[in-house]
Amino acid sequence: MAIGSAEAKPSSNATTLGEWRRRAGDAPAALRNVKDEMRANLLRKLEAREPLFSGVHGYEETVLPQLANAILARHNFILLGLRGQAKSRILRGLVDFLDAEIPYISSCEIHDHPLRPICRACRDLIAERGEDTPIAWLPREARYVEKLATPDVTIADIIGDVDPIKAARGGKDLSDELTMHYGLLPRANRGIFAINELPDLAGKVQVGLFNIMQEGDVQIKGYPIRLPLDVLLVFTANPEDYTARGKIVTPLKDRVGSEIRTHYPATVEEGMCITKQEAWTERQAGRQLAVPEYLREVVEQVAFLAREDKRVDRRSGVSQRLPIACLEAMVSSAEQRGARNHEANVAVRIVDVYASIPAMTGKLELEYEGELKGADNIARELIRAAVGKVYTKYLSSADVQPVVQWFEMGGELKVPEGASAIEQLAALRRIQGLLEHVDRLGATHKSDAALVAAAGEFILEGLWAHKRISRSEERGFFAERSKPSEPREPSNRTPRRQYN
Repeated sequence: MAIGSAEAKPSSNATTLGEWRRRAGDAPAALRNVKDEMRANLLRKLEAREPLFSGVHGYEETVLPQLANAILARHNFILLGLRGQAKSRILRGLVDFLDAEIPYISSCEIHDHPLRPICRACRDLIAERGEDTPIAWLPREARYVEKLATPDVTIADIIGDVDPIKAARGGKDLSDELTMHYGLLPRANRGIFAINELPDLAGKVQVGLFNIMQEGDVQIKGYPIRLPLDVLLVFTANPEDYTARGKIVTPLKDRVGSEIRTHYPATVEEGMCITKQEAWTERQAGRQLAVPEYLREVVEQVAFLAREDKRVDRRSGVSQRLPIACLEAMVSSAEQRGARNHEANVAVRIVDVYASIPAMTGKLELEYEGELKGADNIARELIRAAVGKVYTKYLSSADVQPVVQWFEMGGELKVPEGASAIEQLAALRRIQGLLEHVDRLGATHKSDAALVAAAGEFILEGLWAHKRISRSEERGFFAERSKPSEPREPSNRTPRRQYN
């Protein structure tokens, strides 16, 4: 059985180099590096038709095949994409391609391979104790190291630095390899090292990074250090920064094996799937909270429309966190209303979508025109447009003329935002023909009052979005009455004679 593979559970009991060597024998897995290890586990997943990344949706035909190619090619790679495109989730999911556990020389800071030690301390330990050298086992979760790049990150943070205290205690010269304090990259040896927002690293740090990628050596305090690390390097960046005019050092860019571009969900359905997975909507509050499907679509449509709006900065993007945060805020608004009215069953209503605007505005980076308009106003316009789209999907063939006529005949409806479902439903019943269409939204007259009330309110909001009726904060829903044309005053001027 291959040592180091996910199936090699018995080997985890070995505590010395000799014991592990006897169990491993001549197994190829005993000497393979991390990239070959990931290759083998990826091929096993592909052959078994297992999902490659859990919780990642919409990338099955685009990003994931490119990721698989990069791993199979043993490439260091970078994910290029705007915020909220699951880049960090993908990088953290790479640990699933590592073995369940691997052996390393016990107490080694950089988890040296028992058969291929690279640090001076481990080589000296093996020379002294031989087959009795103690080994320990490292789980896959501990083999992932992540760093957010900032301008203040130094070579010492990434690679390491000389430790004068260690030199003084050991009575060693500062140029001795044993005086080095290892940075994050050496500590990720035999694992995965991820850097988020790579172009934010200072230029000299990028130079040191690509030098250790290519040559396996770096200079610390003026003397060379040889570190032939066994590590997979992965990065993320914004496409705007990862260009010739951006902040990336060209030699480092040249040494990255694959550039993989991420993207936002291609369809509303994909976005809804992600939002439903990530949003916290299952509340343990002693009451039943329902989120109608059409309102989930409204929230997702807001994000899609914002990504296309010229007043929103496209270079920054609109994160998938926008619909996630909005959905959570909507549920909280409905939960608050249910608590105030002592309702056991509560349904999210369109008024709760507007209540989620504070969760939306902070995620919209606006252009100059948008700043003049104001984030709140733009958010309200996006919600109205989204309601219009979803209304068309569900009710385009519905005959709502009786509803419109009710308002044109002078009817008005204003229900307080905090009204209970029973109060709201009683008000909606006054409108002729309105509740006949709630079944198109998944509610029926036999459904819970909260669901029927929410559907009726959405229909009115859709009519307002399509300018069939009007709405204001003071009057609620109503219809504008056209003023009768005033008779013209007789003119004293003699009309001109017309000639043929």
